[in-house]
Amino acid sequence: MRIGLAGVGRIGAFHAKTLAALDDVDELVVTDADTGAAERVAAELGLKVAPDAEALLAAGVDGFVIATATPGHAPLLRQAIAAGVPVFCEKPVAATLKETTELTELVAATGVPVHVGFQRRFDAGYRRAQAAVASGELGFVHTIRAGTHDQAPPHASYIPTSGGIFRDCNVHDFDILRFVSGREVATVYATGGNKGASFFAEAGDVDTGGALLTLDDGTIVLISSTRYNGGGHDVRMEVHGEKGTIAVGLDHSLAMRSAEEGVDFPRGPQKWSFMERFLPAYQAELTAFARVARGELASPCTVRDALEAFRIAEACELSRAERRPVALSEIEGIDKP
Repeated sequence: MRIGLAGVGRIGAFHAKTLAALDDVDELVVTDADTGAAERVAAELGLKVAPDAEALLAAGVDGFVIATATPGHAPLLRQAIAAGVPVFCEKPVAATLKETTELTELVAATGVPVHVGFQRRFDAGYRRAQAAVASGELGFVHTIRAGTHDQAPPHASYIPTSGGIFRDCNVHDFDILRFVSGREVATVYATGGNKGASFFAEAGDVDTGGALLTLDDGTIVLISSTRYNGGGHDVRMEVHGEKGTIAVGLDHSLAMRSAEEGVDFPRGPQKWSFMERFLPAYQAELTAFARVARGELASPCTVRDALEAFRIAEACELSRAERRPVALSEIEGIDKP
């Protein structure tokens, strides 16, 4: 297969290495607005460079991977759909709920396969938790705890365009919550605070967030996030059920220490970034995309899935701003078929 890749920043350069190593990828062509960056990555991996996405798509590819900055996602996705090329797109597919809804409708109308990059769906721990819920191993599920705690904040320039902590950070928790539970969110109540750098408040954002969600079957979900988790990068989920509890991310890399005497768990070392935490999952999701591009697999995470996660994040931001519970029915969406 011939695969095109737009964007060779941190995640894009990593995706280039992964794709170049896949047996199913015969040729990988990269492009970036920063031509020098594209040429450096291409030289390192022995790849070809296209002058821009238009030229890359016009030359013909079997699949197209979008790993640019967020503003480039929606325009490039539209171009690939118009060309009828299967797409892998990093989240978010668009910066606004309105455009995400429009793209969901466009994909449904055209039938072009689009795989959105929520890599936690390919993490072994989350997949095991999903199987435990689906099989009834835990009995009925009554409580879920999930969180994304970054070790250090991103650069100040990123925050004004990030969409806020719930859209940028917890959207991964919202997607994996739907995947693991098999349920939809009915209501949210969210809050947030700032104890770190002033640039969060200046952008109207928070550096720490929390939300109480109720699923459509009555399950209670507790969500947390922060940009300041000095102990390490901490991404976890606990699923509490009638017959048992299962936890994701509960291993010796856990970014905390026990206060109990004589306990040597966790022994470390900790993880310090999302790339380190989810390295195998990132590799697995691009392997799956190769199968999507070949027509062997339906999208494991659709634009519709991305829309639903975005709607939950939107409800949380509205709840935080207005200091009230918000029903998901208040947030624009698309009726189920």
